[in-house]
Amino acid sequence: WAGILLLYAAHRGRFGCPGGALLRTYLLVLLVLLAAIICAIFALVYVSMQGTISNPGPRKSLPKLLYTRLFLYLPELIWAVVGAVWVSDSSVHCEKTVINVIIVTVIASWVIIIVTIIGILIVFDPLGGKKTFYLTDGMDRNLESSQSGQLLYNVKNSATRVWEKRIRLLCCCIVQDDDHRVAFTSIAELFRAYFSDTDLVPSDVAAGLTLLHQEQDKMESCPKDPEEVLCHSPSSLVTDDLDLELENAAHYMLFAAAAYGWPYYVYTNPFTALCKLSGDCCRRRPTHSDITGSDRHNFHFGSILKMTELQYRDFIHISFHNKIYEIPFFVALDHKKEAIVVAVRGTLSFEDVLTDLSADCEDLTLEDVLENGFVHKGITQAANYIYRKLINDGILNQAFTIAPEYKLVIVGHSLGGGTASVLAIMLRNSFPTLRCYAFSPPGGLLSKSLADYTKHFIVSVIVGKDLVARLSMPNMEDLKRRIVRIVANCNRPKYQILLRGCWYEVFGGDPDNFPTELDGTSQGALTQPLLAEESLMVHRSPSYNTLEEEPHLSSPPQYPHLYLPGRIIHIVEESSCSRWCSSDIKYTARWSNQTAFSSILISPKMVTDHMPDVVLKALNSLSQEHGSCTSC
Repeated sequence: WAGILLLYAAHRGRFGCPGGALLRTYLLVLLVLLAAIICAIFALVYVSMQGTISNPGPRKSLPKLLYTRLFLYLPELIWAVVGAVWVSDSSVHCEKTVINVIIVTVIASWVIIIVTIIGILIVFDPLGGKKTFYLTDGMDRNLESSQSGQLLYNVKNSATRVWEKRIRLLCCCIVQDDDHRVAFTSIAELFRAYFSDTDLVPSDVAAGLTLLHQEQDKMESCPKDPEEVLCHSPSSLVTDDLDLELENAAHYMLFAAAAYGWPYYVYTNPFTALCKLSGDCCRRRPTHSDITGSDRHNFHFGSILKMTELQYRDFIHISFHNKIYEIPFFVALDHKKEAIVVAVRGTLSFEDVLTDLSADCEDLTLEDVLENGFVHKGITQAANYIYRKLINDGILNQAFTIAPEYKLVIVGHSLGGGTASVLAIMLRNSFPTLRCYAFSPPGGLLSKSLADYTKHFIVSVIVGKDLVARLSMPNMEDLKRRIVRIVANCNRPKYQILLRGCWYEVFGGDPDNFPTELDGTSQGALTQPLLAEESLMVHRSPSYNTLEEEPHLSSPPQYPHLYLPGRIIHIVEESSCSRWCSSDIKYTARWSNQTAFSSILISPKMVTDHMPDVVLKALNSLSQEHGSCTSC
């Protein structure tokens, strides 16, 4: 509006040309129309700032303002069309500068309209009213009737279709086959089940996360009881065992990181990587290495060679083939550790994300293994794919023919770590001396029996407050419950929470003591949703079942508990020079247990702690520290 006003004032005397009256009228009407829209938006902003998240009373006039803004879209759209017609009219003969000013104005109007429409399509929930009406009124009173059952079925199907369309839209750039369609439906069901019981918008979730972070930091600053501090090793393990595993982990993390290929190499060497790789791009691939999949200009293989410092002849098989449930990996001879290494790549494509999100549980059936149980469906199918390649295609037989005295080691980071763990379980009977190092694997991977079984041959390495290592459906339900609770019962307006939260995340300081309805409430009274929470819940969340002291035995949990694989090494920062400083960081490592990762921790580093370069840096730091201590 300000820009159009300035342009009109600067060119006010130039509209005397033929057709100039039309252009002048266009600008004046557009100024009035935009002024009305700005007034409506300011009114929306002001009313939206009133009350709290769970107290919408002061915002009761908001629907009328929204409809007023919606009504203004019609003249805005019509006037944008009129402006486009007038500016392209051949009867208009004005100065080129004036015409360009009008063209810029018309383009800006259309950009604003299109961006707004796209935003509405992304965030609009077409099931909101229907879902709320049914689940709050009909579900409890008419659940036995066939009519209500059919309505519930229709609502669930409609919600699943909405999520499926969103996922298809996000994945529109990839070729979609039957596997993709099955995955889309499975993921849509998962999202529908997770988001069906709350009435939260993205800004509510952001406010909840910043409140949880500050609450968590206040809890961490409190002194802990000695029994709450996990600073000891399991009784059967000694410090030497931890040091040995850290040394091995630092070595094999190089292979796990190398599996990412050139994207990781360029990310860690932004100024020199392309120059170093350009010398290898024109070389012919070695004929004695079995390479499948696309690797244009030899960048992937060149990066793997430089990161692992192996020779061409040391690679038995390299696969860059990538589809849903089929992820890249390579098999190489590690002469330093006398091992045949199978390195599995982590998440790097849309197909990998779909594999991650296929989080249903399925049985893992193995011969002569009593500890069968549930596993992550998508990751298990990826492990099955690699298992068939290794065994049916004779890749491992070829490797052991070359180096029969070597041991088998399977490594991977993130999705690759989870896949490596399940693959290790499948190969354990055939290779009893097998070892697996899973770096930052997803938390919802194995059932309790399988997780305990893998402690004999799998080591998981977790850094700090890694989000992925704590990701499981029960943990996500717990996070949703905590967000609903703390957001619904905070007595501050949402804009204050977000402003204070942004300041705290960027500049630090002391956590804010936001007054809440929870103040002075005993924990024992929190087994049921509070009044404010019920306003944000379409129906009672299944996660509240975990809070009841005596859950009904006849109703199994909605999501079975899945755990990290093997023994767990937890690496944490001991000290840092400042909030954002990455130098002078010292790490400590200790054996941990599965219960330490039973809750998602909110932190600015919850994502960066998962990155492979951070994991490798932490392991190298600990390995070098141990080496210097040994020298002393």
